[in-house]
Amino acid sequence: METKSIMIAGVGGQGTLLASRLLGKVLTDEGYEVKVSEVHGMSQRGGSVVTYVRYGESVSSPIIEKGEADIILSFEQLEAARQLPYLKKGGKMIINTQTIDPMPVITGTAVYPDGIIDAIKAQGVDVTAVDALSLSLQAGSPKAVNVVLIGVMARFTSFDESVWLNAVKSTVPSKFLEMNEKAFKIGYNSK
Repeated sequence: METKSIMIAGVGGQGTLLASRLLGKVLTDEGYEVKVSEVHGMSQRGGSVVTYVRYGESVSSPIIEKGEADIILSFEQLEAARQLPYLKKGGKMIINTQTIDPMPVITGTAVYPDGIIDAIKAQGVDVTAVDALSLSLQAGSPKAVNVVLIGVMARFTSFDESVWLNAVKSTVPSKFLEMNEKAFKIGYNSK
């Protein structure tokens, strides 16, 4: 099997690291060699957080180069635009419709761009856009956005839903398990 690459991109505090742990658990449980690399840009202050996940029979490097990502899972629209050059031709992009103002927008030195998702689609990219924040509220907490998005992404992989749910059970603290199982299923069954 050729090496596959998935990027998870978001903003500090959105739970991208738990999402990458869930993905890594599924991949190792399925017998793949997995390499993960995390890039933090002032994540404690709401900056970009990007995780590279590469898997296959043998993976030489955890780094995803431009044009190599099979899937980009973006927790925020502007982060999707920033990471678009990494998507391979024919790749899949899953975008949370949520917007989080970066510091230049907060300070008034920039304006958050309109029409990001439509601009990405106009480039011929296969995009699934989902309001993960609203779906997470159905699960019981806005903090479940990450697991909702993992549920959405799971639909576009070859791994059975039960494998993903087992990863949720073994990765999420027990006091949050019921909510996260619900969040995963809501994402997995969303349109």
